[in-house]
Amino acid sequence: MHTSSAGPPHPAATGLDVRPFRALTYAHCDPGHLARVSSPAYDLVTPDGRDRLAAADPHNIVRLILPGGTSGPGSAGAPDGAAPPVGDGDGQAVRASRTLHEWEDAGVLVRDEVPAFWLYEMQPAEGSPTVGWLGAVSVAGGRAVLPHEDTFPAAVEGRRALLAATATDLEPIVLAHDPEPEVVDLTRTALGGAPAMEVADPDGVRHRLWRVTDGDVLRRLTEALGRTGAVIADGHHRFAAAQALHRTHPAGDCRVLALLTPMGTGGLRVEAIHRVLPDLSLDDAAAVAARGFTVTELPRSGGPDALAAAVTALRAASGDGDYLLTDGRRLLRLSDPTPEVRATVPAEAPAAWRRLDVVLATTGLVTGLWGRSDDPASLLVAHDVSEALRLAGERAGVALLLRPPSPADVAAVARAGARMPRKSTLFVPKPRTGLVLRPHAG
Repeated sequence: MHTSSAGPPHPAATGLDVRPFRALTYAHCDPGHLARVSSPAYDLVTPDGRDRLAAADPHNIVRLILPGGTSGPGSAGAPDGAAPPVGDGDGQAVRASRTLHEWEDAGVLVRDEVPAFWLYEMQPAEGSPTVGWLGAVSVAGGRAVLPHEDTFPAAVEGRRALLAATATDLEPIVLAHDPEPEVVDLTRTALGGAPAMEVADPDGVRHRLWRVTDGDVLRRLTEALGRTGAVIADGHHRFAAAQALHRTHPAGDCRVLALLTPMGTGGLRVEAIHRVLPDLSLDDAAAVAARGFTVTELPRSGGPDALAAAVTALRAASGDGDYLLTDGRRLLRLSDPTPEVRATVPAEAPAAWRRLDVVLATTGLVTGLWGRSDDPASLLVAHDVSEALRLAGERAGVALLLRPPSPADVAAVARAGARMPRKSTLFVPKPRTGLVLRPHAG
């Protein structure tokens, strides 16, 4: 089991080391082709989704990020979508490497001649766009990049094996960096040109990217980002994998492809990642939870609309310790945790960590009252309510619906030197995997 942790505060995180890079991209960049060959991030792809993506195009990027198909230890749906360590010639990471080189040799993927930063804009169907810059960020020491979530060792090893075999960053991690006026100015100027590629994803988010090669802009952006620190918003396992690879090969590449987005205006939103406990009936879960919470059954006469209203009310709740528990048919509210439940949260931990809903849910409910380990075999995660309900039904279990933390909460936890339980935050919107890759050589 790998549990959440809290330690002494880190020093102020400043000094991002970011460099332009020679990208590897698909030779055909028309929107229709990019829609067929791109995919969500590897850990958001279900087994059925992997099949659909692979069938959409013989060169879909999912064949590289999840080379194992839909069965076996490397499939989507394994813990955090982890690829296994490299084995013999038929190993899944080796298979991904072979496929990657075949695509390069066939001209499916082409390498840029000169280094560039890439400006990346994500425009949802409603609301303001999120903008950021793709660059190669150092993983070698320092406190410029701060994690906020725990990782699962098997998932880190799977990503490390894939990284070692392919020698390529197949998808970016996402960082939220400190505000910096010059980055804002450079972003505004670059947005005025024509994008190099554009594609809409199935969620209705429009992705537009600009390749920026002007030497003066590259220098100014490198210097401006060097005055900032960042928190990992997405990609803790991939960042840890890059660090592990650097430790074993210190003379090799020590960078990782990252989308750097601003903290605050123009940045990302945070959604909750919910918990699903398989093989647990709602009545049994409620009976045990009642030892430490007030349990109230909520009406479900309105079907999905009633659930949506309850979730909205949960998000607006002012006090911590409020959760929704459902098996997809009935809906319960858990509230007013007892002092004994609250005491499961270590008093010596930083205040920013102690007040997180996901922390009390993990220590007080999941591992405390219900006695489950916080690992992928005992506790599933769901990235939205509908997925949580589906998993609860399929696994004869219950879904525990959580409130999301704010971006400020996440930053405070990271800067306090603490770690949230694994899979605690869902930063949105997500960059599309497959649009820009970063080979390590050259």
